[in-house]
Amino acid sequence: DGVNKLYEEDLELQKQSQTVDSFPKILSEHSLVAKHVTKEKWDKLSGHKTATAGFTLAKAIACAVEFDNQHCGIYAGDWDSYKDFAEVFDPIIQEYHGISADAKHTSDMDFSKITGNVNPEAPVHSTRIRVGRSIDGFGLSPGITKEQRVGVEDLMKKAFGKFEGELAGEYFPLTGMDEAVRQQLVDDHFLFMSGDRNLQVAGMERDWPEGRGIFHNKEKTFLVWVNEEDQLRIISMEKKGDVLGVFKRLASGIEAVRNTVKEESGKDFMLDEKYGYVHSCPTNLGTGMRASVHIDLPGWTAHGVDKLKARCEELALQPRGTRGESGGQTGHTYDISNKHRLGYSEVQLVQTMIDGVNKLYDEDVELQKKHGL
Repeated sequence: DGVNKLYEEDLELQKQSQTVDSFPKILSEHSLVAKHVTKEKWDKLSGHKTATAGFTLAKAIACAVEFDNQHCGIYAGDWDSYKDFAEVFDPIIQEYHGISADAKHTSDMDFSKITGNVNPEAPVHSTRIRVGRSIDGFGLSPGITKEQRVGVEDLMKKAFGKFEGELAGEYFPLTGMDEAVRQQLVDDHFLFMSGDRNLQVAGMERDWPEGRGIFHNKEKTFLVWVNEEDQLRIISMEKKGDVLGVFKRLASGIEAVRNTVKEESGKDFMLDEKYGYVHSCPTNLGTGMRASVHIDLPGWTAHGVDKLKARCEELALQPRGTRGESGGQTGHTYDISNKHRLGYSEVQLVQTMIDGVNKLYDEDVELQKKHGL
């Protein structure tokens, strides 16, 4: 009798606890997810699945629930995620990017509007500009289905086959990759790997490595990653500091990808009038662009890295240490990039980077004198 009684009571308790437990414990308690995913919003939205990828709010916030170190903590599984879960995404995006609720995003890739270039005297080792792009009608990496992922790859294989001139090159699928090819891509620092815990928990490494690969042109100055964190990561890079030249190549490369995809499928890139180019991570919305140089700043290093960080903040730049770039690893080489993604056009961000790097270099020369270098 007692066991039966306990069992009946247990069933009741299970029902009660399901309604209570369904709101997840968010381990990243200082994240934007913890701030903006309230119980009220959760109860309203958690039962919904998106049309394109069947994505849910639980999948979107998995990283903030699983880890305690997230700043943002949310990903979108398709374009629908941003619309269907707007009550969560909108305030997070507005807070992260510092934009107003009625902001509109403007894209501008017209490289003829850029004035000047990085000073040729500046000790720049290399320049790299990347953007993300997503093709409409397919899910984004965290939610994309197996069929959709292969569909993106098939479309891109056809597109790559039509590239001409300096963009012409070869596509290397990760599936069945020859060891010599793999090693060469590792040596070139082109290969992306599996094993990133964030990407795994966010759902981006499902069915690894199927449907993924890397394209590069003959000169290895133009690359496209297929189906990594975004459907497409389009990258232009070269040695030294010709930022304008790198941006020009990027612009023509993006245009080539877009035109060939349109010819093959009638599909275009996902471009939201409010949030710009759609990416899986809301921190990349807008231009999705990171324009960076690796530059030696010994004067600033002597002056103090914290002071350099503060100065970069004033110039709307972001400094990082460099890792793994052979040659010029001197302890004073920095990766300097644009800080903003959304609310500014590509041209504005590249201009800000060029002007800011020139300013840092001029100041570095003075600081070297000051510190007797």
